[in-house]
Amino acid sequence: MERETGSTVSPRPRAPEAEERPLALITGVGRTVGIGAGIARELARQGWDLALSYWRPYDARMPWGVQTHDAERLAQELRDGGAAVTAIEADLADPAVPARLLAQIRAERPVRALVLSHAESVDSSLMDTSLDSFDRHFVVNARASWLLIRAFAEQFPDEWHGLGRIVALTSDHTVGNMPYGASKGALDRIVMAAARELAEQGIAANVINPGPVDTGWMDDETRESLTARQPWGRLGTPRDVAGVVAFLLSAPGGWINGQLIKADGGFSA
Repeated sequence: MERETGSTVSPRPRAPEAEERPLALITGVGRTVGIGAGIARELARQGWDLALSYWRPYDARMPWGVQTHDAERLAQELRDGGAAVTAIEADLADPAVPARLLAQIRAERPVRALVLSHAESVDSSLMDTSLDSFDRHFVVNARASWLLIRAFAEQFPDEWHGLGRIVALTSDHTVGNMPYGASKGALDRIVMAAARELAEQGIAANVINPGPVDTGWMDDETRESLTARQPWGRLGTPRDVAGVVAFLLSAPGGWINGQLIKADGGFSA
């Protein structure tokens, strides 16, 4: 399902060459403190208009719960900064939704960049993961990402050759979080395929592993132990991740293609 909660996008489609502010779709932007929100703020600051998707029932299952007004608050914050913003509630577990989401946004104008920051992430181990949980992780993290990438490529204008960008957020966390890590591994391979298979359209595709970023999921013990492993003595923030994403979406960033980038402050060193 999709429900639009607000938009200032021009009702009259414009030719791609007339666009002064390019449009990016960012998935998984249901909270003002999340990585997706940080990316949205940075892209808006750098002159992008934005379409944001989110799914409240996922947040309802998470420790932080549903932040009822966060999506619209963030959208308004970005509008106040000069960006045109559309916020759409979308269940990416529904295989029909990715194409509908891109079509809904494309009705206004084409999307030039796709940022995949949505995720299903429920801790479980190799021995206690349920079939339903395993399937849900792959449906949301892998299948929906593939369908979003496909729909993005289908709507991408020929005259924008060399300008298209796809960036996905991944993780190498697997122990105690097996279905999440396994499905993120599948996501990595899908994006690598896109870097080659969408080359004729001039679309660059990359994956970022941001390492541990505390957006509300860490308890004190986890936060302390992960911070101790960081060379700079602090955890990453959504703003740290956003700067890397923004560069990959830029003109110079287009020469980086088909890469899995560990932008984690040295956590993995």
